[in-house]
Amino acid sequence: MNGPLAGIRILEVGVMLAGPYATMMLADLGAEVTKVEPPGGEISRQVSDSYFASLNRNKRSVCLDLQSADGQRRLGELVSESHALLVNMKPSVIRRLGLTYEALRKHNDKIVCVAMTGFGLDGGDDPAFDYVIQAATGVAAMTGEPDGPPTLPGYSSADNSTGLTAALGLLAMIVSGRGGQVDVSLRDVMLSQLNYRAAAYLNDGVAPRRHPNGAHSFYVPAQLFPTADGYLALFITHDGFWRLFASEAGLEGYPTMAERAAQREEVLAVVTEALAKDTAKGWEARLRPLGIPAAAVRGLPDALDETPEALVTAGDFRLVGSPIRIAGYRPDYRPPPQLPEAATGQSS
Repeated sequence: MNGPLAGIRILEVGVMLAGPYATMMLADLGAEVTKVEPPGGEISRQVSDSYFASLNRNKRSVCLDLQSADGQRRLGELVSESHALLVNMKPSVIRRLGLTYEALRKHNDKIVCVAMTGFGLDGGDDPAFDYVIQAATGVAAMTGEPDGPPTLPGYSSADNSTGLTAALGLLAMIVSGRGGQVDVSLRDVMLSQLNYRAAAYLNDGVAPRRHPNGAHSFYVPAQLFPTADGYLALFITHDGFWRLFASEAGLEGYPTMAERAAQREEVLAVVTEALAKDTAKGWEARLRPLGIPAAAVRGLPDALDETPEALVTAGDFRLVGSPIRIAGYRPDYRPPPQLPEAATGQSS
């Protein structure tokens, strides 16, 4: 079976993570993605070979100097035979290099142009790296222990989330059959992902606050707990889960969600005492068969070792494969394009 996006041709003028991740997800689904790189290659090639491979498998590459007349001519030729172009750069650079729909529609009025920026195409050129956006949108402020400093997660959540959102916008326009400009910003994506937190403030005046061990604002108990060995993530979201957990842990009382929320500190104390009697992996083994959401905290190496079905091989690289599983289709994972093969104006 061909991939569901077979026949869709996408150009990427991507830098580092957000843009390349978006188009890699599409390439994994069968789209023909051509990465447009400047002479010398896209900057993420300088990070490491594995970094570049993790974001650019299944693509072809072409080196173009988009600041030159010849580079612009070749870009126009590629646009004329493509369905979409996705770019993540500063707004001023996107416009200066002619990577908007208004600039490219003369070559193909059905081209979909997706611009990924920090604050929107009309939002200016302020620096907008992942960590900066997390700081600017409240994510860092609501993360960490109550008496500790703001905290950032250990991966690029804003870049990855924006990549997926941009891919969705790109596909929506292709399905519509119309060309046009799609504008996706890291700031807007992260604010959108704060959905119920934002709604609580906008409608009820409730600003988010931190709880110890990453505890949930509404559900109790729903957080990390220390055990006899390691930490356990326990997520009790309704009374049925609580009854099952309380029976297994030998606890009594607090039968309703309202009672547990009202007596949060008391509930957390008895749960912490009970969980200290076994290890995190021991509790995981006991609770999961009961259908209770629980997991021992693992490091990434352990998580990867325990999930071989999620891993793929692309040339010489072992990578995490596409999270989208489609019946009858498995991507043919190919390594990222080599820069020496991406001679100016030619694809590799």
